[in-house]
Amino acid sequence: MKSRSGLDLRHLVIFAMLGALMLVSKKVMEGLPNIHLIGMFTVLLTLVYRWRALIPLYIYILLDGLTWGFSLSWLPYLYIWLPLWGAAMLLPVSRMPRWLKAIVYPAVCSLHGLLFGTLYAPAQALLFGLRGKQILAWIIAGLPYDALHGVGNLVAGLLILPLSELMFRLESKSDN
Repeated sequence: MKSRSGLDLRHLVIFAMLGALMLVSKKVMEGLPNIHLIGMFTVLLTLVYRWRALIPLYIYILLDGLTWGFSLSWLPYLYIWLPLWGAAMLLPVSRMPRWLKAIVYPAVCSLHGLLFGTLYAPAQALLFGLRGKQILAWIIAGLPYDALHGVGNLVAGLLILPLSELMFRLESKSDN
């Protein structure tokens, strides 16, 4: 039974589980610096569920805050995944050849990892009063971690195509 928003109970349960899976995946990989599956999940879920991907994404963000605390470092999570979600929303999924998807999906995921510190910088500036050169120094100091984040997202991004194909098949079977 679908609600006015077009969400049925099945999808609400799936989204809750996916949000929890995102948190668990981050916890399992927390020993690796800036390497996790959140970017991969963001692109994957956006390709499959489009705007509804925001539901598991924000469930993950809420669970992250509940788990680690709603600290100042958590606040950027409210916006930092939106550029990646937006980039995935702009991808012409049905018109892109498979070979190109195999390149573009990991590349988009990787780019978000490389830009993570830059995307985080506005919050740092607002929360801690950083200005021009201070923001730039903060971004530069984080570049080694952003590089690791980008490489980690690239590797994780290799999972997007096979997982999206599987999820599209599962979704089409459940619609019947």
